[in-house]
Amino acid sequence: MNARPAPLSAQEIEDRLAELPGWSAEDDLLRRTYSFQGHLPAAVMVVHVARIQQELDHHAELTLGYDRLAVAVNTHSAGGRITHLDFGLARRIEEIAAAHGAR
Repeated sequence: MNARPAPLSAQEIEDRLAELPGWSAEDDLLRRTYSFQGHLPAAVMVVHVARIQQELDHHAELTLGYDRLAVAVNTHSAGGRITHLDFGLARRIEEIAAAHGAR
């Protein structure tokens, strides 16, 4: 049996956010909105993020707009709080964002 991930404290969240420019924490969600030069690059990044989520077995809410992609994530098994799993997913998304032209 896997142990449930523990929610991070406010200080731990603040410390980890310092390593992820552009990301914020609000309402127990880790968030970032990316902008693109049009719809297709944003849509392609959604597919890439979906593949990462499948690999990690950890999923964010992705909201695709014309030239934007909003990401919001927390850990349901931790009572909808932010955990290390959310920061792991955020870091992986950051690693691919520039290649998709995300700003």
